[in-house]
Amino acid sequence: MTYIIFGVSYVLSFVTSRINGLLGRVRSESGQDLIEYALLGSLIAAAIIAVGAAIYTGAITSMANGISNCIDFNNDPSSDCNPI
Repeated sequence: MTYIIFGVSYVLSFVTSRINGLLGRVRSESGQDLIEYALLGSLIAAAIIAVGAAIYTGAITSMANGISNCIDFNNDPSSDCNPI
């Protein structure tokens, strides 16, 4: 009977030490820099996309209108196909 109690005590001690070791790794801040750089990079990318979309809105609209003139569903021979 003493052996079973000793075995349970040993298992609980082992599990407790493993959990404390894992919690110590989770609490460390070693990966924090990587997350901050990833967030900063995504913020910069979003700003570049927003500025690009704001600047090139007229050019994108013009190109889309030119492409729509090339796709002639009404079979109109007078439509000017100039996509760019």
